[in-house]
Amino acid sequence: MEETNLLQLLKAGDKAAFSKLVALYGSRVINTCYKFLLDREDAEDLSQEVFIEVYQSINSFRGDAKLSTWIYRIAVTKSLDEIKKRNRKKRISSFAKLIKLEDVSNWIAGGTMPDKSIRENEKMKEIMQALNTLPDSQRVAFTLSKIDGYTSSEIAEIMKTTVYAVESLVSRAKRKVSEELKVILKNNE
Repeated sequence: MEETNLLQLLKAGDKAAFSKLVALYGSRVINTCYKFLLDREDAEDLSQEVFIEVYQSINSFRGDAKLSTWIYRIAVTKSLDEIKKRNRKKRISSFAKLIKLEDVSNWIAGGTMPDKSIRENEKMKEIMQALNTLPDSQRVAFTLSKIDGYTSSEIAEIMKTTVYAVESLVSRAKRKVSEELKVILKNNE
C-alpha cells in the first residue's frame, strides 16, 4: 500500500489501515526506543505510547515529511522524555535520601501524592521553605536544572537570558539551598 493511500485511510479513521501501519513500523519503533532505553520491555511499552500518539494526532500530520519520519520523530521525542523523567526521578530520589525523605521523592518527581501524614511532615515543610527563600529567577533556574533536567542552554532559551546567567543563577541557588538544608539536617539530628 502506498504511503499516500495509507495516510488517507488513517485520516478517515480506518482501523485496518492503522493495524497495517503498526505492522509496517512497529518493530522499527520498538528498535528506536530500545536504542535509547536499553530495555526491551520499556521499549515495547513506549512504542505503544508512540502509536497512541500517532493515532490521536494523525489528522494534524501535514505531510511535510514522510509518514515514517514523523513516526520516528515521535518515537525519539518520547524516548528522550522518558530518559529525562528517569533522570529526574534518580536526582530527586538521591536528594530525598540525603535528607531522609524517601517517601516524598516519587511525589516530587511527578508521581502519586503521598498520604496526609507525609504531606504534613515537618521536614517537607522545611525543604519547601528553603526553596521558597530563593529569588524567583534562582528558583526557576534551579528547578529547571536540578528537578526537570534541562540543560543550561535550554534554560537560557526558556528564561530568555544567557547560558552564563543561568549557570550563575543555578550556582547561587545551590549554595543557598545547601546552606538551608544543612541547617535543616542539623536541627533534625
